[in-house]
Amino acid sequence: MKKNKISKNWLIKQNKDPFFRQSKIQGYRSRSAFKLIEMNKKFKFIKKNSSLLDLGSCPGGWSQVARKEIIKGKILAVDVRPMEKINNVDFIHGDFCDVNICEKIMLYFNNKIDVVLSDMAVNTSGNKALDSYRTGELCISAMSLAKKILSENGVFLSKIFMGSIFGEINERAKKSFKNVVKYKPLSSKKESKEIYIFCKGILKI
Repeated sequence: MKKNKISKNWLIKQNKDPFFRQSKIQGYRSRSAFKLIEMNKKFKFIKKNSSLLDLGSCPGGWSQVARKEIIKGKILAVDVRPMEKINNVDFIHGDFCDVNICEKIMLYFNNKIDVVLSDMAVNTSGNKALDSYRTGELCISAMSLAKKILSENGVFLSKIFMGSIFGEINERAKKSFKNVVKYKPLSSKKESKEIYIFCKGILKI
């Protein structure tokens, strides 16, 4: 009974959420699609000929947004969970931290790319501090890949949570990229500690 009550309350809450409703109306697979739409309007980094890597892509909301913007470029989505097909988006099922999957990503583009996106977060354990830290570790791993694969003026955009690892992520970003901006989209829930880190231009060491 308790589980059914929680599920019912969750549904009521979701249906009151204007971004959740709009995602259903506009055919996006997740409300997070509006976060990327807003950030792209602000930073104007997804171009019609961009080559883009979407890490932790499932269910595909961010890839859908990218597909609407990118006409002549390439989009590769990667996730440990299977993802339903999106037209003109290629998908690799696997962990980007795995050497073999990383190799497949490199071979797919066979060149430096323009954008690396990461909306990844670990499955919640009930321990918010631990979840924040582990999500931060995912961001650091995604940033390491971004530094290898991005072109000189490339963009890395990642979700992070305010927490113990935030300072380390911020420092790494500043040492790796010319411009680093922290941003919380309007579509991000007010009670959520998530923010996004927008990084542009690889710093040559």
